Amino acid sequence: MNGREKPWHGVLVATPTFFRDDLSVDFDRYADHVRWLAEGGCHGVCVNGSLGEYQVLTSDERAKMVEVAVEAAPEGFTVMAGVGAYGARESRQWAEQAGEAGAEVVLALPPNSYRADERSVVDHYREVAKAGLPVSAYNNPIDTKVDLTPALLSELYNEGLIVGVKEFTGESRRSYEIGELAPGLDILIGTDDSVVEVGLAGAKGWISGFTSVFPRESVRLYEATLAHDLDTALPLYRTLHPLLRWDFHTEFVQAIKLSMDVLDLGGGPVRQPRQPMLPESAATVRELTQRIAAEFSSATVA
Repeated sequence: MNGREKPWHGVLVATPTFFRDDLSVDFDRYADHVRWLAEGGCHGVCVNGSLGEYQVLTSDERAKMVEVAVEAAPEGFTVMAGVGAYGARESRQWAEQAGEAGAEVVLALPPNSYRADERSVVDHYREVAKAGLPVSAYNNPIDTKVDLTPALLSELYNEGLIVGVKEFTGESRRSYEIGELAPGLDILIGTDDSVVEVGLAGAKGWISGFTSVFPRESVRLYEATLAHDLDTALPLYRTLHPLLRWDFHTEFVQAIKLSMDVLDLGGGPVRQPRQPMLPESAATVRELTQRIAAEFSSATVA
């Protein structure tokens, strides 16, 4: 596991789903991407997350995404499966499918079809935990309208329902309270533009979107941050940050795929209801990607 203590530690790339021009899924392209990320020093992939557009995949497509990731993953390379669903029973079924396919850990959103209360949240994670795989909670109150507060995370952890939490609030201050209330709960950085702040606060992993664009540089940034090597981390962070903050935008899927296209990495189209980026936004992302790639290229040559 590349020196990691747990399979969910390290840089786990929230991967996109690759669609052909007719919007069918290109599973071969996805397998190639998984292998390329492993070669780039990443520690695993998170499949069927928000970036993977899991909501618009058919059940067969979604199941096969996990199977393809597991088959393509080299030894020691983690496959974390997203099991987000409207109902707890459905989330549990996706967790069971992930386990049968060979995934090592699942990423579970809370109930998100309505503003669930704490009883509903706890019961949801009890159901997902029945699948038998380690569960990382996914706290994204922006999209789900359910906030997994430090106190609630502590309750879930102390009951043995979760091993970690992907923190997508962007609030690095929460890390300290989570550490106080649930010292053994692993914090996974959830927003690309907070990697240094949350990393310095004690994170054990980074579920990262833009690492699909710059894998080696992203891993270097993460590892330098956890080593508190700010002489290395901060220049990298300042270079990447104008692009990383797009991870917090509504069009984050389009932005990451466009960045990949700019570098001939084949991000490809999105499925409806998502639409291509508006020209002004696309021009910004394109310019940022080209400039950052040029800076990294110059640094490598130097």
